[in-house]
Amino acid sequence: MVKSRKINRTNDYLFKRIFGSDEGKDALIGFLNAVLKPTLDQELTSVELLDRELDPKYLLDKAARLDILAKTATGALVNIEVQVVNKYNIDKRTLFYWAGLYHGQLGSSENFINLRKTITINILGFNWFRGNTGKYHHTFHIREDQTGELLNDDLEIHFLELGKVAKLKRKPLNNLEEWLLYLNNIQGEEMEEIAMGNPGIRKALTIEQIFLKNNTERRLYELREKAVRDEISMLAGARAEGEAKGEAKGRADAICTFLDVRFGKSSKGLQGKVKSISKLDVLDRIINKIYTAESLEDAGAIIDNATK
Repeated sequence: MVKSRKINRTNDYLFKRIFGSDEGKDALIGFLNAVLKPTLDQELTSVELLDRELDPKYLLDKAARLDILAKTATGALVNIEVQVVNKYNIDKRTLFYWAGLYHGQLGSSENFINLRKTITINILGFNWFRGNTGKYHHTFHIREDQTGELLNDDLEIHFLELGKVAKLKRKPLNNLEEWLLYLNNIQGEEMEEIAMGNPGIRKALTIEQIFLKNNTERRLYELREKAVRDEISMLAGARAEGEAKGEAKGRADAICTFLDVRFGKSSKGLQGKVKSISKLDVLDRIINKIYTAESLEDAGAIIDNATK
């Protein structure tokens, strides 16, 4: 096997090219079986990719969502998203997009019985869950508080924390740990040893090597790297500014910093509205959602809803 050059496998453009392409379906199926852990007789053998091709003009958009959407043979929807930057809203963001996928399955006159299981898989480049257990895979369903009885199996949400796997300091114990080490960018003999026994990862490495040799793809990959670096700097600056100024003014300034970097001069009107808000609970509601805004209109709606 040819050794890979140094690469960031959580770059969402590269991730989409590996797992969201027809040639990468074997890699996607291997990854999904590792995460979902179905019984042997229910392992996925095929998936249908539902998401559209990425328009290159969005590559420098710091708010672009380059996720993967697939449908299994049973009709279940599976959404995979890589999130490297901690925006402190991953819980609400996840439920918001899960709900959109779930209700979006039905037309206006269709029966609720046609709704199918909807699964969200979040791959996180930061630690979201506290505790020193080292648990890196968290799975959620809807259950009764005392008995644990499952309401139904339609909601299933997974969080995979890459940083906790990187600290294991041992060989992987299962296919999921192999995949998470792959996504932690391990190289050399350790990666080759894992790939020898994991055909999905072998396929992913093959696509990755072809990708790296393509100058156009490499350039698009680098554009996404720049966008993410810019976003990390922007959020760090906004938080630092907010912490320094404190309370309501700090929160308002952090929101305005985001609006200015994200939407430029066209957001000045919204910034003025935010600066006139003095209630901390209102500003907190805006902060919790503003980073999901994909347009100036979205940002305006979030601010208006928070002030009602």
